Amino acid sequence: MKIHPSSIVSPEAIIAPDVEIGPFCIIEPGVKIGAGCRLSARISIKSGVELGENNLISEGVVLGGFPQHKQVSGETGGVVIGSGNIFRENATVHCAMYPENVTRVGNYNFIMVNAHIAHDCVVGSQTVLTNNVMLAGHVIVEDRAVLSGGVAVHQFCRVGMYAMVGGTAVVVQDIPPFVTVDGGTSQVVGLNSIGLRRAAIPNIEVQRIRQAYDVLYSSVRPWKKILAELEERFPEGLASHFAVFLSDSKRGFVQERRKTGRPLKLVPAEAPAARLEVADSGEDHALKAV
Repeated sequence: MKIHPSSIVSPEAIIAPDVEIGPFCIIEPGVKIGAGCRLSARISIKSGVELGENNLISEGVVLGGFPQHKQVSGETGGVVIGSGNIFRENATVHCAMYPENVTRVGNYNFIMVNAHIAHDCVVGSQTVLTNNVMLAGHVIVEDRAVLSGGVAVHQFCRVGMYAMVGGTAVVVQDIPPFVTVDGGTSQVVGLNSIGLRRAAIPNIEVQRIRQAYDVLYSSVRPWKKILAELEERFPEGLASHFAVFLSDSKRGFVQERRKTGRPLKLVPAEAPAARLEVADSGEDHALKAV
């Protein structure tokens, strides 16, 4: 085990023999760090945090910080982090509000600079949280979702698997799986086709996902009938996750951005602008284009 002499590591922490801990780190009692983890510098890991194997923790990261909630009192919960994750500079993960709960992060996630995961969040595996992403308390982010820079997610909202959320979007309702959300309007603008292709999802599965998307967003029927059709037509495969995800929605889901239907009128660049002159008509004056 390589521990820089400037770091403070509790003898009550459980640390694998090959872990590397850089300068000015603080590892509190009760922390568990799995094999192959590397801690850079100025990292604080609080009591109750469990790290799996081969995690890379960059400078300034705080894991297991106290929840930012006025009603927190007494003992708090922990943080459980899987394996193969990358936490870049100054990312933060807060512990759960109550002892029986944990904030959970899965495997192979990329948590970029200044991203924040609040108390009681659940982040799946192979997600990307870009710079300055803010997850409020109790947020769920499913596998392979991508949240671009500055995205803010309201407490208790969920982001479905394979969703792509554009930069600075404000998320106040659930984002269905497989969709793209525009950062400017915070509305759905279609499927995350690029993400599905990069994940090597078979074409037949993508077609079924597209059909389920059309049922969800192209129908004006009551919501219960839409959900029933999703359950009936897509009982298996990835497309079935639409019904599973949406049937558990408590906050509603993000709507599709509708087209205005107003075509843009283009003026030829070579068309000369009209020049106005005053025409003398005796006592009155009139404008005429020349």
